[in-house]
Amino acid sequence: MTLNPIRPWRNIYRRDSRQIHVGNVPIGGGAPIAVQTMTNTLTHNASATIKQIIACAEAGADIVRVSVPDVESSAALKEIVKESPVPIVADIHFHYKRGVEAAMAGAGCLRINPGNIGKPERVREVIKAAKDNNCSIRIGVNAGSLEKHLLDKYGEPCPDAMVESGMDHIKILQDNDFHEFKISLKASDVFMTAAAYQQIADLTDAPIHLGVTEAGGLMTGTVKSAIGLGNLLWMGIGDTLRVSLSADPVEEVKVGYDILKSLGLRHRGVNVISCPSCARQGFDVIKTVETLEKRLEHIKTPMSLSIIGCVVNGPGEALMTDVGFTGGGAGSGMVYLAGAQSHKLSNDQMIEHIVEQVETKAAEIDKEISAKESAEATTES
Repeated sequence: MTLNPIRPWRNIYRRDSRQIHVGNVPIGGGAPIAVQTMTNTLTHNASATIKQIIACAEAGADIVRVSVPDVESSAALKEIVKESPVPIVADIHFHYKRGVEAAMAGAGCLRINPGNIGKPERVREVIKAAKDNNCSIRIGVNAGSLEKHLLDKYGEPCPDAMVESGMDHIKILQDNDFHEFKISLKASDVFMTAAAYQQIADLTDAPIHLGVTEAGGLMTGTVKSAIGLGNLLWMGIGDTLRVSLSADPVEEVKVGYDILKSLGLRHRGVNVISCPSCARQGFDVIKTVETLEKRLEHIKTPMSLSIIGCVVNGPGEALMTDVGFTGGGAGSGMVYLAGAQSHKLSNDQMIEHIVEQVETKAAEIDKEISAKESAEATTES
C-alpha cells in the first residue's frame, strides 16, 4: 500500500502473501483487499440469485459466494456465472461431485474443506477440476465444524485446533501440487478468531480471507466484525473479507467497505463525517445524515463530506473534507468546499445543495483520475 511519510502513525504494513486469483480479481500479493458477500437465495432459482448478485456488485462486492448443495444448484450455476458481473465462489460441502461440477461451470473459486470431501481420490478429482478450469480454492475452517479427532485432542474448539485443521488442509492441496488457494479460520468468538488468524499468518504465505462467522444481526454483527476484523486488518493481516450478518447481503458489503474505509485500506463512495448531535445543533443532524446517505448511495467516487451541527468542531472537520456543512444560527449554516469557507446556505436548501456539490466534486475527481490514467498509459506505451 502507499505509505504516508507525513503521518507515519497512519501506516498499515500489510503481511506479505503470494497472489492468487478468483476469476479476474487478484487476491493477496499487495492487491486491494477484496470485499465479498454470499447470496441467501435458493441457488437453483437462477433468476433470483442473479438479481441478488447484481445488487451486491452494485454495492461494491468484488466477489460473491453461492451455496451449491445439490444437483439443481449445480445445474443453475453455469447460467449464474455467465450473468454475474463479478466472480463467483461456489460453496461446497461433502459432495465432491458438486465441486467438480462447479469448477466446470466456471466458478472462480471453490470454498471447501479438503478433509470433508472424502477419500483421497475424490479430493484429487476436485483439485484436478480446479486446475483444469483455472479455479482457485478457499480452505474454509470453521470452529463450529472442526474434525472429530481435533475436538478429541483439544477438548473443545480453540485457536490451536483451528490452525492445525487449516495446516492439515493446506498439506492436502500442496501434496497434490495445488497452490492457488487462500484460507480462512472463522469462529463466532472474536478472541478465538483473532488468535487463530494471528497464528496462521506466521505459518503460511497463502492469502487470508477474514471473517467472524455467525456474527449476528445488522447492529451486533457489525460491531463484532468491526472489532475482530478491524484489529486484524490494523495488524496487516487479511487479503479479502466477508462481514457475516443476519441481514441483506448488500448490507454486508456496505459494512465491509466501511471497515476498510475507516482504516484507509479501501476508498469507495462518500465517507460521511458527522457529529452525534446535541443541544448546540443548528439543524437536525441525524435526519440530515440519514437522508444524505441514501441520496448519495449512487456515488462511487471516493470522497469525504462533513456534516456538523455547530461551530465547535464544524470548521475544523470541514478543513479536512471535500465538501462540508457546519450549522450556524438563524436557520442557516456555512458551506465548505475543498476545506475552505465558500458561502452561507439556509437549512431548508441544505439537502439539495449538498447533493449537487458532492455530485459536482465527484465528477471533477473522476475526470482527474481518468486524465492521470491516460497519462500513465501513454507513458507506459
